[in-house]
Formats: sequence, C-alpha cells, structure tokens
Amino acid sequence: MAESKIEWTEKTWNPTTGCDKISQGCKFCYAEVMARRLKAMGSEKYKNGFKLALHEDALKIPYTWKQPKIVFVNSMSDLFHEKIPFEFIDKVFAVMYLADRHIFQVLTKRPERMLEYFTDPKTPIRISSEVMSLDQWYDIKLPLKNVWLGVSVEDQKTADERIPLLLQTPAEIRWISAEPLLGGINIELNKLDWVVVGGESGSKARPMHPDWARKIRDNCKNAGVPFFFKQWGEYIAFNQMPKQEQLKLRRGEINHKIEKFISEPDNFIYHKLGKKRTGNLLDGKQYQEYPKLMEIWLNDRRTYKSKNEI
Repeated sequence: MAESKIEWTEKTWNPTTGCDKISQGCKFCYAEVMARRLKAMGSEKYKNGFKLALHEDALKIPYTWKQPKIVFVNSMSDLFHEKIPFEFIDKVFAVMYLADRHIFQVLTKRPERMLEYFTDPKTPIRISSEVMSLDQWYDIKLPLKNVWLGVSVEDQKTADERIPLLLQTPAEIRWISAEPLLGGINIELNKLDWVVVGGESGSKARPMHPDWARKIRDNCKNAGVPFFFKQWGEYIAFNQMPKQEQLKLRRGEINHKIEKFISEPDNFIYHKLGKKRTGNLLDGKQYQEYPKLMEIWLNDRRTYKSKNEI
C-alpha cells in the first residue's frame, strides 16, 4: 500500500469504503470523487462506487507493516456509519489492538454512534472475543492507547454538535479535524489533545478566510493544544500567498481565476492557485504540531515491539 499523501499521517487503511453525506463539509467529498475514479479504472474494491462496503480481506493489512506507522483509518469511509454493524467495528478494533506497533487515527462525522459504541458495556467483551479468534484471549480495557478518536467539523454548528459527544467518549487522544473549514469556530478545547485545520481542495472548493484559521491557532496556543495547519486548499488570500506567487502576480506572470466571496468578517478576494501552489503557511509560518504522546512514540518507534508479530 502506498504512503499516504495526507500530511498528518503516513498510511491509510480502509476496511470499509463508501459513505453518505450528512453536512456541508460532505458536499464536495474528495473520497467520493476518488471512488468514482477508481471504479472507472476497474478497481474491484470500488466496483459499487461510493456505496458503503465492508472489506473483510482488508482487515489484516496492518499486520504486514513491520515498521511502526501512523495510520488513518477509513480515509474513504466513516467507521461509525450507521450501517456498519458493531460486530464489524469490533473486528477493526481487534486488529488495532494486536497491531499496536502502529498509531491509528480514527475520524468520524457520527460521534453519537461512536459514543454509543464505547459506552456499550459489551464492547470490550466483543473485541476480546475477536482478538481470541485471531490470536489468544486478552482482557481488553478501553480506551486503547494506540487509537486516537476524532471528529470532523466544518463550522460552528457541526462543532457544537460533535465536539461535546467526542469529549464524552473514552479515548487516549481526542482530536478534531476542521477540514474543510467553512466558517469561524469557537472550539471547546477542554480535553482536546490535537487540532488539525485545512481549507478545501478540488474543482468545486470553497475558500477559507485567514481569520478562521488564525482564531483556532491562537486559541490552541493559549490552551497549550498542538495545532496542525494542513493546507489552504484551492483558494488563498493575497496576504497569505507564498512570496514567489505574490511576485508573479504583481508582474502579471500568472494567469489564474480570481473570485470574490462573501465571507466573515468582510467581502474577501481569493486567488485560485490550486493546493500545491497555495501551500501550508499561515501568516508565513508552518504549523505541524502533534500531541506530546506522539513525540514519545516517535522516539521509541524503532525499538517498539508489538503484542503480536503476525
């Protein structure tokens, strides 16, 4: 499996694929576009396009990565989709428990179902049963130390709905991904361990106002929460453009689309340069911070031994 192009992870693992749209952040879903492309290319895994599918044959993939990896779970789906049985989610967690050389990053837009799963007293028993079927019996205690649980939010409404449910869910690391960030957000940082922010990419992308990203960055700094700025996305404001792009624009050397959007706190002009050219500098600085536990894990990863060397 190829290394991930997602800046805050190293691998992607998709035991399920496909999803359904539930909020504005889903409107131009990159995973849906990619699934359609893979279907057109004849990929068996995406023969049904972006319809939800469970892939038993993908469950053991993390065992094949002998070196410790940072793994984003279900980049092409949502592990807590309402149509995925708890029994299949148990299988995923059993693999993550046994393949504990890796860090697994779980992200959902359905925190109510994630909370339901983790507050079910039968969940640890079911996971233990799955582990026993793979290896041997372990008396599993939740949360798993190598599994990070997070929610995707795109505006104040989704933040208000999803973050409180995340905070009620037992987890070693709780994090949020504000991507695509479509409006200003006041984030409840209490008990949060990590915040990722990013603008939207793709042909139909919507722009991200610099003040939205700045506010989250500043709140994270004041609260001592690690902040990761992933990207501007398709559009960027002139005062955030890389210097070489600003010079090209002043000289009239580049031809690109300029659009004016109504966005808080004012009408703002954005330049459509594409993700590669807009970059990931916020006010001229790169922010790629991780939770402190990540730093410890990175230092130990070369000598770390897994519970199971399947």
